[in-house]
Amino acid sequence: MDHARHHWSDRRNRDLDGLRSRYVYLITGGFMVVVRRSAGIMLYQVDQNDLKVLLVHPGGPFWAHRDLGAWSIPKGEYDGAEPPEEAARREFEEELGTPYLGSLLDLGELRQNSGKRVTAYAGNGPFDIAGVRSNVFEMEWPPHSRKRQSFPEVDRAEWFSADEARRRIIPAQTVFIDRLLARLDLASSKG
Repeated sequence: MDHARHHWSDRRNRDLDGLRSRYVYLITGGFMVVVRRSAGIMLYQVDQNDLKVLLVHPGGPFWAHRDLGAWSIPKGEYDGAEPPEEAARREFEEELGTPYLGSLLDLGELRQNSGKRVTAYAGNGPFDIAGVRSNVFEMEWPPHSRKRQSFPEVDRAEWFSADEARRRIIPAQTVFIDRLLARLDLASSKG
């Protein structure tokens, strides 16, 4: 009996080895939960004590008519072999078409409603929103049509005040705005 259990455990571990680098596994109570990880950069500018943050709107038909609560920091998934800061820089360039080479403030990690863990950094600097050049992805569209179409990962980027960014960003990510305000010692209403 112990030999069979040990054999199953070894086989399960070998089967998961290829996936471990992409996801974090939490095994509790006999259940395995896959936790996806993302990292990104919230670009910001401060003008006369007013914070502006750069957010991106996801591309594709699912997000086409969604606005409030749909925006995000430029971010994407990474595997366990890549440090989160490197992943954040890579994703920034993939989603906006321009690398971010400056220093970063660590804004920590949060868990979104989907279970995804997001690590965010903040970087100070300009960005011309007219210059967005995002990677593209393919999907079947319309559904069940057997036709594949390409869509940009990000269809647009905009600068928002802290208060407006709270309205636009995915609700779980508002924490990053608050953490950035606290790190920069800026006051802003929480409404």
